[in-house]
Amino acid sequence: MKIVESAEVYERLTTDKCLDLMREALVLLEEGKATQPVRASDYLPQGELFAFMPAYLGQHDYFGAKLLTSFPQNAGTGWPSFMGYIVLFESEHGSFVGMADSTAVTAIRTGCVSGVATDLLACKDSHVLAILGAGTQGRSHLPAMLAVRPGIDDVRIYDIDPQAAERYAAEQGEKYGVPIRACATVAEAVADADIVCTVTLAADPILTRSMVKPGCHINAVGAFEPQKREIATDLVVASKLYADQLEALNAEAGDYLIPLAEGAITTEHVRGTIGQLLLGQVPGRESDEDITMFEALGLAVEDVICARYLVAGK
Repeated sequence: MKIVESAEVYERLTTDKCLDLMREALVLLEEGKATQPVRASDYLPQGELFAFMPAYLGQHDYFGAKLLTSFPQNAGTGWPSFMGYIVLFESEHGSFVGMADSTAVTAIRTGCVSGVATDLLACKDSHVLAILGAGTQGRSHLPAMLAVRPGIDDVRIYDIDPQAAERYAAEQGEKYGVPIRACATVAEAVADADIVCTVTLAADPILTRSMVKPGCHINAVGAFEPQKREIATDLVVASKLYADQLEALNAEAGDYLIPLAEGAITTEHVRGTIGQLLLGQVPGRESDEDITMFEALGLAVEDVICARYLVAGK
Protein backbone atom coordinates (compact mmCIF):
# COMPACT_ATOMS: atom_id res chain seq x y z
CA MET A 1 0.00 0.00 0.00
CA LYS A 2 1.25 3.45 -0.91
CA ILE A 3 0.10 6.80 0.48
CA VAL A 4 0.90 9.86 -1.61
CA GLU A 5 0.69 13.04 0.42
CA SER A 6 0.26 16.60 -0.80
CA ALA A 7 3.92 17.51 -1.31
CA GLU A 8 4.54 14.50 -3.54
CA VAL A 9 1.37 15.20 -5.52
CA TYR A 10 2.52 18.72 -6.28
CA GLU A 11 5.99 17.48 -7.21
CA ARG A 12 4.91 14.68 -9.57
CA LEU A 13 1.54 15.74 -10.98
CA THR A 14 2.86 18.44 -13.30
CA THR A 15 0.58 20.57 -15.45
CA ASP A 16 1.64 18.90 -18.70
CA LYS A 17 1.22 15.39 -17.26
CA CYS A 18 -2.16 16.23 -15.77
CA LEU A 19 -3.42 17.76 -19.03
CA ASP A 20 -2.65 14.44 -20.73
CA LEU A 21 -4.37 12.46 -17.96
CA MET A 22 -7.48 14.65 -18.18
CA ARG A 23 -7.72 14.13 -21.94
CA GLU A 24 -7.42 10.37 -21.38
CA ALA A 25 -10.03 10.34 -18.61
CA LEU A 26 -12.60 12.34 -20.57
CA VAL A 27 -12.19 10.13 -23.65
CA LEU A 28 -12.44 6.92 -21.59
CA LEU A 29 -15.63 8.22 -20.02
CA GLU A 30 -17.17 9.27 -23.33
CA GLU A 31 -16.31 5.95 -24.95
CA GLY A 32 -17.94 4.06 -22.09
CA LYS A 33 -14.72 2.33 -21.08
CA ALA A 34 -14.74 4.24 -17.80
CA THR A 35 -17.89 4.62 -15.74
CA GLN A 36 -19.01 6.66 -12.77
CA PRO A 37 -22.26 7.55 -11.05
CA VAL A 38 -23.09 11.10 -10.01
CA ARG A 39 -21.44 11.87 -6.69
CA ALA A 40 -23.28 11.06 -3.46
CA SER A 41 -23.36 14.03 -1.09
CA ASP A 42 -24.48 14.42 2.49
CA TYR A 43 -24.90 17.75 4.25
CA LEU A 44 -23.62 17.89 7.81
CA PRO A 45 -25.68 19.60 10.56
CA GLN A 46 -23.99 22.99 10.07
CA GLY A 47 -24.31 22.89 6.27
CA GLU A 48 -20.89 21.46 5.41
CA LEU A 49 -20.68 18.83 2.71
CA PHE A 50 -19.35 15.27 2.82
CA ALA A 51 -19.15 13.61 -0.61
CA PHE A 52 -18.32 10.21 -2.07
CA MET A 53 -17.18 10.13 -5.71
CA PRO A 54 -16.52 6.63 -7.18
CA ALA A 55 -15.22 5.77 -10.65
CA TYR A 56 -14.12 2.68 -12.59
CA LEU A 57 -11.42 3.12 -15.24
CA GLY A 58 -12.11 -0.11 -17.11
CA GLN A 59 -11.43 -3.82 -17.26
CA HIS A 60 -7.86 -4.77 -16.27
CA ASP A 61 -7.42 -1.24 -14.90
CA TYR A 62 -8.23 0.43 -11.59
CA PHE A 63 -11.20 1.79 -9.70
CA GLY A 64 -11.59 3.94 -6.63
CA ALA A 65 -13.30 6.88 -5.05
CA LYS A 66 -12.64 10.32 -3.70
CA LEU A 67 -13.87 10.96 -0.17
CA LEU A 68 -13.98 14.67 0.53
CA THR A 69 -15.33 17.36 2.76
CA SER A 70 -16.36 20.88 1.77
CA PHE A 71 -16.15 23.47 4.54
CA PRO A 72 -16.65 26.91 2.89
CA GLN A 73 -15.96 28.67 6.19
CA ASN A 74 -12.33 27.59 5.88
CA ALA A 75 -11.71 30.20 3.17
CA GLY A 76 -9.04 32.61 4.34
CA THR A 77 -8.20 30.61 7.49
CA GLY A 78 -5.24 28.60 6.24
CA TRP A 79 -7.36 25.45 6.03
CA PRO A 80 -8.43 24.31 2.54
CA SER A 81 -12.14 24.54 1.74
CA PHE A 82 -11.95 20.99 0.33
CA MET A 83 -10.07 18.09 1.93
CA GLY A 84 -9.95 14.32 1.58
CA TYR A 85 -8.26 11.30 -0.02
CA ILE A 86 -8.66 9.28 -3.21
CA VAL A 87 -8.60 5.54 -2.48
CA LEU A 88 -7.43 3.20 -5.27
CA PHE A 89 -8.13 -0.50 -5.94
CA GLU A 90 -7.00 -2.81 -8.74
CA SER A 91 -9.80 -4.34 -10.80
CA GLU A 92 -8.53 -7.90 -11.23
CA HIS A 93 -8.94 -8.99 -7.61
CA GLY A 94 -10.36 -5.85 -5.97
CA SER A 95 -7.39 -5.34 -3.67
CA PHE A 96 -6.57 -1.99 -2.10
CA VAL A 97 -3.52 -0.37 -3.73
CA GLY A 98 -3.18 2.93 -1.89
CA MET A 99 -4.43 6.48 -1.67
CA ALA A 100 -3.50 10.03 -2.61
CA ASP A 101 -4.23 13.40 -1.04
CA SER A 102 -7.30 14.74 -2.81
CA THR A 103 -6.82 18.39 -1.89
CA ALA A 104 -3.72 18.63 -4.07
CA VAL A 105 -5.09 16.37 -6.80
CA THR A 106 -8.35 18.32 -6.99
CA ALA A 107 -6.51 21.62 -7.22
CA ILE A 108 -4.28 20.48 -10.07
CA ARG A 109 -6.75 18.39 -12.07
CA THR A 110 -9.53 21.01 -11.94
CA GLY A 111 -7.29 23.62 -13.49
CA CYS A 112 -6.12 21.11 -16.08
CA VAL A 113 -9.65 20.06 -17.07
CA SER A 114 -10.36 23.72 -17.71
CA GLY A 115 -7.09 23.78 -19.62
CA VAL A 116 -8.28 20.98 -21.90
CA ALA A 117 -11.57 22.81 -22.51
CA THR A 118 -9.75 26.09 -23.12
CA ASP A 119 -7.39 24.45 -25.60
CA LEU A 120 -10.39 23.18 -27.55
CA LEU A 121 -12.64 26.24 -27.32
CA ALA A 122 -10.73 29.49 -26.73
CA CYS A 123 -9.52 31.62 -29.63
CA LYS A 124 -6.01 30.60 -30.63
CA ASP A 125 -4.64 34.15 -30.29
CA SER A 126 -5.99 34.68 -26.75
CA HIS A 127 -3.74 36.90 -24.69
CA VAL A 128 -5.93 38.44 -21.93
CA LEU A 129 -6.91 36.16 -19.03
CA ALA A 130 -9.24 37.04 -16.15
CA ILE A 131 -9.45 34.85 -13.06
CA LEU A 132 -12.27 35.49 -10.60
CA GLY A 133 -11.24 34.03 -7.26
CA ALA A 134 -7.77 34.19 -5.72
CA GLY A 135 -7.91 30.92 -3.80
CA THR A 136 -6.53 27.47 -4.52
CA GLN A 137 -8.37 27.10 -7.82
CA GLY A 138 -7.39 30.58 -8.91
CA ARG A 139 -3.79 29.50 -8.45
CA SER A 140 -4.18 26.14 -10.20
CA HIS A 141 -5.95 27.61 -13.21
CA LEU A 142 -3.18 30.05 -14.06
CA PRO A 143 -0.48 27.49 -15.05
CA ALA A 144 -3.05 25.44 -16.97
CA MET A 145 -4.17 28.47 -18.98
CA LEU A 146 -0.57 29.48 -19.68
CA ALA A 147 0.24 25.94 -20.82
CA VAL A 148 -2.50 25.81 -23.47
CA ARG A 149 -2.39 29.48 -24.48
CA PRO A 150 1.26 30.57 -24.15
CA GLY A 151 0.41 33.89 -25.80
CA ILE A 152 -1.28 35.12 -22.62
CA ASP A 153 0.56 38.26 -21.56
CA ASP A 154 -2.08 40.13 -19.55
CA VAL A 155 -3.66 38.55 -16.45
CA ARG A 156 -6.27 40.15 -14.22
CA ILE A 157 -7.33 38.79 -10.82
CA TYR A 158 -10.44 39.66 -8.81
CA ASP A 159 -11.37 38.42 -5.36
CA ILE A 160 -14.04 39.50 -2.90
CA ASP A 161 -11.09 40.11 -0.56
CA PRO A 162 -8.97 42.85 -2.20
CA GLN A 163 -5.91 41.91 -0.15
CA ALA A 164 -6.12 38.33 -1.40
CA ALA A 165 -6.14 39.64 -4.97
CA GLU A 166 -3.11 41.82 -4.30
CA ARG A 167 -1.20 38.90 -2.78
CA TYR A 168 -2.12 36.72 -5.73
CA ALA A 169 -0.92 39.32 -8.22
CA ALA A 170 2.45 39.70 -6.49
CA GLU A 171 3.11 36.01 -5.81
CA GLN A 172 1.83 34.46 -9.03
CA GLY A 173 3.22 37.21 -11.22
CA GLU A 174 6.70 36.53 -9.86
CA LYS A 175 6.24 32.75 -10.04
CA TYR A 176 5.12 32.61 -13.67
CA GLY A 177 6.78 35.73 -15.06
CA VAL A 178 3.58 37.26 -16.39
CA PRO A 179 2.11 40.67 -15.46
CA ILE A 180 -0.92 40.30 -13.18
CA ARG A 181 -3.18 43.17 -12.12
CA ALA A 182 -5.48 43.03 -9.11
CA CYS A 183 -8.86 44.50 -10.00
CA ALA A 184 -11.44 46.11 -7.75
CA THR A 185 -14.48 44.72 -9.57
CA VAL A 186 -15.47 41.77 -11.71
CA ALA A 187 -16.31 44.10 -14.58
CA GLU A 188 -12.82 45.61 -14.50
CA ALA A 189 -11.19 42.19 -14.43
CA VAL A 190 -13.09 40.73 -17.40
CA ALA A 191 -13.12 43.82 -19.64
CA ASP A 192 -11.71 42.71 -23.04
CA ALA A 193 -10.71 39.32 -21.60
CA ASP A 194 -10.29 36.47 -24.08
CA ILE A 195 -10.57 33.82 -21.35
CA VAL A 196 -12.43 34.06 -18.03
CA CYS A 197 -12.19 31.50 -15.23
CA THR A 198 -14.80 31.77 -12.47
CA VAL A 199 -13.50 29.93 -9.41
CA THR A 200 -15.40 31.53 -6.54
CA LEU A 201 -17.72 30.36 -3.79
CA ALA A 202 -20.46 32.72 -5.00
CA ALA A 203 -24.05 31.54 -4.61
CA ASP A 204 -25.47 34.20 -6.93
CA PRO A 205 -24.32 35.36 -10.39
CA ILE A 206 -21.20 37.51 -10.58
CA LEU A 207 -20.71 37.46 -14.37
CA THR A 208 -23.26 38.84 -16.86
CA ARG A 209 -23.48 39.08 -20.65
CA SER A 210 -22.71 42.81 -20.77
CA MET A 211 -19.37 42.23 -19.03
CA VAL A 212 -17.79 39.93 -21.61
CA LYS A 213 -16.77 40.60 -25.17
CA PRO A 214 -17.72 38.52 -28.22
CA GLY A 215 -15.28 35.66 -28.67
CA CYS A 216 -14.67 35.15 -24.96
CA HIS A 217 -14.27 31.65 -23.55
CA ILE A 218 -15.54 31.04 -19.99
CA ASN A 219 -14.57 28.24 -17.62
CA ALA A 220 -17.37 28.14 -15.03
CA VAL A 221 -15.93 26.16 -12.15
CA GLY A 222 -16.92 27.44 -8.73
CA ALA A 223 -20.61 26.50 -8.53
CA PHE A 224 -21.32 22.78 -8.13
CA GLU A 225 -24.76 22.73 -6.50
CA PRO A 226 -28.12 23.13 -8.28
CA GLN A 227 -29.16 26.17 -6.23
CA LYS A 228 -25.90 28.09 -6.72
CA ARG A 229 -24.44 29.79 -9.77
CA GLU A 230 -21.71 32.20 -10.84
CA ILE A 231 -23.02 32.90 -14.37
CA ALA A 232 -26.12 35.02 -15.05
CA THR A 233 -28.93 33.69 -17.23
CA ASP A 234 -28.35 36.19 -20.05
CA LEU A 235 -24.74 35.05 -20.43
CA VAL A 236 -25.67 31.37 -20.43
CA VAL A 237 -28.24 32.09 -23.14
CA ALA A 238 -25.61 33.87 -25.24
CA SER A 239 -23.02 31.10 -24.81
CA LYS A 240 -22.30 27.86 -26.58
CA LEU A 241 -22.39 25.56 -23.58
CA TYR A 242 -20.30 22.41 -22.99
CA ALA A 243 -20.13 20.08 -19.99
CA ASP A 244 -17.66 17.64 -18.49
CA GLN A 245 -20.47 15.08 -18.12
CA LEU A 246 -24.14 15.47 -19.05
CA GLU A 247 -25.38 13.48 -16.04
CA ALA A 248 -23.48 15.75 -13.66
CA LEU A 249 -24.68 18.84 -15.52
CA ASN A 250 -28.31 17.78 -15.14
CA ALA A 251 -27.93 16.95 -11.45
CA GLU A 252 -25.65 19.65 -10.07
CA ALA A 253 -25.04 22.65 -12.32
CA GLY A 254 -26.94 25.68 -11.07
CA ASP A 255 -25.38 27.74 -13.87
CA TYR A 256 -27.40 25.54 -16.26
CA LEU A 257 -30.34 24.29 -14.19
CA ILE A 258 -31.57 27.72 -13.07
CA PRO A 259 -31.86 29.19 -16.62
CA LEU A 260 -33.44 25.89 -17.66
CA ALA A 261 -36.06 26.17 -14.90
CA GLU A 262 -36.68 29.80 -15.88
CA GLY A 263 -37.46 28.70 -19.44
CA ALA A 264 -34.62 30.82 -20.82
CA ILE A 265 -33.00 27.77 -22.44
CA THR A 266 -33.90 24.18 -23.27
CA THR A 267 -31.90 21.00 -22.98
CA GLU A 268 -30.92 21.49 -26.62
CA HIS A 269 -28.78 24.45 -25.52
CA VAL A 270 -26.03 22.05 -24.39
CA ARG A 271 -23.81 21.35 -27.38
CA GLY A 272 -22.02 18.36 -25.88
CA THR A 273 -19.17 17.32 -23.61
CA ILE A 274 -15.45 17.96 -23.69
CA GLY A 275 -14.95 14.24 -24.29
CA GLN A 276 -17.15 14.47 -27.39
CA LEU A 277 -15.11 17.44 -28.55
CA LEU A 278 -11.90 15.46 -28.10
CA LEU A 279 -13.39 12.63 -30.16
CA GLY A 280 -14.65 15.01 -32.86
CA GLN A 281 -18.27 14.05 -32.24
CA VAL A 282 -19.64 17.58 -31.72
CA PRO A 283 -18.68 20.95 -33.19
CA GLY A 284 -16.63 23.44 -31.21
CA ARG A 285 -16.08 27.13 -31.77
CA GLU A 286 -17.38 28.15 -35.17
CA SER A 287 -16.34 31.81 -35.29
CA ASP A 288 -14.16 34.30 -33.47
CA GLU A 289 -17.36 35.95 -32.23
CA ASP A 290 -18.73 32.90 -30.41
CA ILE A 291 -18.94 33.05 -26.64
CA THR A 292 -18.10 29.56 -25.40
CA MET A 293 -18.65 28.25 -21.89
CA PHE A 294 -17.38 25.13 -20.16
CA GLU A 295 -19.38 24.07 -17.11
CA ALA A 296 -17.04 22.08 -14.86
CA LEU A 297 -18.53 19.99 -12.06
CA GLY A 298 -15.50 17.83 -11.32
CA LEU A 299 -15.58 14.12 -12.06
CA ALA A 300 -14.45 11.11 -10.07
CA VAL A 301 -12.82 9.60 -13.16
CA GLU A 302 -10.46 12.60 -13.19
CA ASP A 303 -9.46 11.96 -9.58
CA VAL A 304 -9.06 8.20 -9.92
CA ILE A 305 -6.89 8.44 -13.04
CA CYS A 306 -4.59 10.84 -11.17
CA ALA A 307 -4.44 8.40 -8.24
CA ARG A 308 -3.61 5.58 -10.68
CA TYR A 309 -0.62 7.59 -11.91
CA LEU A 310 0.51 8.67 -8.45
CA VAL A 311 -0.02 5.39 -6.58
CA ALA A 312 0.38 2.70 -9.26
CA GLY A 313 2.67 4.62 -11.64
CA LYS A 314 0.40 4.01 -14.64
